[in-house]
Amino acid sequence: MDTRYIRHARTHARGAIQPIVIAVLVVVVVLAAAAWFLIIKPHQDLMQADNGGHPSTPVSAGTEAAPPPANVEAMSVNQLLAEARRAMNEQRLLAPAGNNAFEFYQKVLQKQPGNQVATDALRETFPFAANAAEQAINQRDFNDAQRQIDLLAKADPANYTLTILRSKLDAQRKLLDREQQLAADKEKQAQLAAQKAAADKAEADRQAELKTQQAAAAEQARVAQARQAQQQQAEAARQPQVAAPAAAAPSDAATHGAVLVKNTAPRYPTAAMRSNQEGWVELSFTITTGGDVSDVKVVDAQPRHVFDRAAIDAVSRWKYQPATQDGTPVASTKRQRIEFKL
Repeated sequence: MDTRYIRHARTHARGAIQPIVIAVLVVVVVLAAAAWFLIIKPHQDLMQADNGGHPSTPVSAGTEAAPPPANVEAMSVNQLLAEARRAMNEQRLLAPAGNNAFEFYQKVLQKQPGNQVATDALRETFPFAANAAEQAINQRDFNDAQRQIDLLAKADPANYTLTILRSKLDAQRKLLDREQQLAADKEKQAQLAAQKAAADKAEADRQAELKTQQAAAAEQARVAQARQAQQQQAEAARQPQVAAPAAAAPSDAATHGAVLVKNTAPRYPTAAMRSNQEGWVELSFTITTGGDVSDVKVVDAQPRHVFDRAAIDAVSRWKYQPATQDGTPVASTKRQRIEFKL
């Protein structure tokens, strides 16, 4: 047989097999991709959602922070990577301090600069870690938020997200300061209002007490005036009875002394009434032929200059039947003591 024919047959057979192999490989790849997108990935996303995580973030294995690993400096790169992966699975990207994925990966890079696993992990998880730092800011845990931002800055110092996080942290701090200032101002206003209310109440109590005292003083003055009026009425009733015997004393009906026919009670001085002061005034005066009183003078008084004017005013308005001498009216003089008692 011709060898050229054999080689040609073999070449033709190989050319026929190659398209079949390629087609089979394409079908396998398509089926694998379809299985991934239609079965495996939806299942993983469902598991992520059931665990409360984001489909693109590692699944949290627990909520309690694990204690910091012992003697981190003595750990090998592989041990640090293992701790970092476990921290990723437990959502400990940036916290707690000393026991989080970013610190483990950065420790790996300190021990082995350029480690591709740590570098890729920090780059890929940076957005999720930034979200965790933003949550710390929203929760107003400002000290830990600042620590997390500093930790992110070590991983990617030029990332623009750091500028946004720092601005938001500064804004939240200023907002908290304003809220605290407003609360302090409100508390101060409440204290001032309470002080003013207390002062107003004290002033109202003082005014009420003053009004009570004034009412008591007015009542006391009214009682004193009523008592004085009663005494003046009693004194007026006694005056004619004293004068009548004097008029009947002379044996000669044509000659007699002056007889009081109308008297006016003296007005009790206000100052003396307020101080509950009593006294008397002795007066001398002339009774004219017409029965009027003139030339009234103070002979003696106790106390002096307290009741003088009231006594003079009262006696000056008295009326007498003038004294007579042999039936003829004549002027006469008289002394009279005026009592002032409450």
